[in-house]
Amino acid sequence: MPNFPTGGQVPHPTLDTVDLVDQSLRNAGNTYPAPVLEEGDTDPWALPQLKDTGQSWKELSVVSRLRQVVTSLLQACGLLGSLYFFICSLDTLSSAFQLLGSKVAGDIFKDNVVLSNPVAGLVIGVLVTVLVQSSSTSSSIVVSMVASKLLTVQASVPVIMGVNVGTSITSTLVSMAQSGERNEFRRAFSGSAVHGIFNWLTVLILLPLESVAAVLERLSELALGPARLQPQVQAPDILKVLTQPLTHLIVQLDTSVIVGSATGQATNGSLIKRWCSAGEQAIQGNSSGCGAFSPCADRNSSAAEDRLRCRHLFAGTALTDAAVGCILLAGSLLVLCTCLVLIVKLLNSVLRGRVAQAVRTVVNADFPFPFGWLSGYLAILVGAGLTFVLQSSSVFTAAIVPLMGVGVISLERAYPLFLGSNIGTTTTALLAALASPADMMLSAVQVALIHFFFNLAGILLWYLVPAMRLPIPLAKRFGDLTARYRWVAIAYLLLSFLLLPLAAFGLSLAGGVVLASVGGSLVGLVLLVVLINVLQRHRPAWLPRRLRSWAWLPLWLHSLEPWDRLVMRCCPCRVCSPAEATDKDAHCYENPEVLASHQL
Repeated sequence: MPNFPTGGQVPHPTLDTVDLVDQSLRNAGNTYPAPVLEEGDTDPWALPQLKDTGQSWKELSVVSRLRQVVTSLLQACGLLGSLYFFICSLDTLSSAFQLLGSKVAGDIFKDNVVLSNPVAGLVIGVLVTVLVQSSSTSSSIVVSMVASKLLTVQASVPVIMGVNVGTSITSTLVSMAQSGERNEFRRAFSGSAVHGIFNWLTVLILLPLESVAAVLERLSELALGPARLQPQVQAPDILKVLTQPLTHLIVQLDTSVIVGSATGQATNGSLIKRWCSAGEQAIQGNSSGCGAFSPCADRNSSAAEDRLRCRHLFAGTALTDAAVGCILLAGSLLVLCTCLVLIVKLLNSVLRGRVAQAVRTVVNADFPFPFGWLSGYLAILVGAGLTFVLQSSSVFTAAIVPLMGVGVISLERAYPLFLGSNIGTTTTALLAALASPADMMLSAVQVALIHFFFNLAGILLWYLVPAMRLPIPLAKRFGDLTARYRWVAIAYLLLSFLLLPLAAFGLSLAGGVVLASVGGSLVGLVLLVVLINVLQRHRPAWLPRRLRSWAWLPLWLHSLEPWDRLVMRCCPCRVCSPAEATDKDAHCYENPEVLASHQL
């Protein structure tokens, strides 16, 4: 490595892109101060082995046993309550994003010429799902456009792929709440990243294949060929039955406005519901209809069912949708972060000693030899089943991430759970499609089947053969990187779900030739760098002498240290002493080596 002048300061070691991960692993060994680890446990990816520091049950007095039982019950109630408000805050967060981005999302879908470009369709699917924070809403827009003949099935396939990618942003946002502790954040962020990496890798393989051979479209047509579709009853939404009594008191939205905006049938009306049916009023405890807060003078007697003024906080507000969305966004994020902190604290308190070991043994257990390979497929089935019961993949994946952070679920076991969640959300969509109106049922079922075959193909590509489970090592590298440089997580979030999709969308508007030229060059450059990195590590003799190391490049091109110094210089966080830098509770920079370069 070349020497770089430091202006009189003591130089700190730099990281080549080749050995970035290795050095991160070496430096991350003993940064997990709580809970107590076994001696010699220095692997940051190993689940923490907790010591049972308390007294055994036999040694406790009657009063102490009673106190312990009461404490455990209170912790369990607190955990369930925090989980309930966490799920409700996710629902409210989705409503906030829909209020802020619904009209934009609907307008994006209007341009049929742009949607004919596969890359543009993929990007639109990602952006719209990020804007509305609901894959089911995005899918319903696609179904309505296909049923209205505004969008062909072929053009809808890339959009469905983008919807699948965009839904993984929720787990990434949830992982940010555990950024206060290095190893917890390493595991939590890698868990959220493995979901997104799986979706992106599947898109990179299937999008070109679909553009050339229309594989998913043909598979869905073959599956629908011999089927005789009959309208079915909508599957019960167990999760919403529990959360709607609270969330419907906060806000209620009419998602048909978003669909109408995309299909060109919308007015300039608000997305906030002003009028509800008698059945919706019953959910809120007003089944009789005429109450003090629901005047009957405004009823439409010719309607099939009574229409009453809705009872929620913003039913009669004069605020715009954007203003209400900002209020809900701030409130839901505050509740979400608070609930996540409480969940993590309570999990760390409850899962101790023998309880923790028992839970980890059950969750991460494998079948005995030679049937150990079946454990992952069982986890896929469990993930699919739980997602079907919860009727929400976002809630399931967002609940797995904190468990990974505290060390209950390993990344190797969470990966098939996420894959099963992808399958579970498609079965939910398929049942919802069968409950669609007769004129939309065929289109809805075909879109749901395309979504199902996309995720099934991803499992066949990136899980069936153990050597092809590339999302796991890639997610670990992201976890190591973000454990050392916390700002990389925000950069990944912005690049993956906003900046790169917007850039690709802009290039697609410039034309297919421009998109192919710029995008192809960038993809080729990335693949070349990856190939050189692999050869540098495993077969350096195959490379020219100059390419055996990146040391000849400027430091900022092969190391994140200069970027990290720039971020820390712009960060309002104070610089602390080396003693404080090792304290997980100190809100300051945690790397003593780089800290020395900041001090005068």
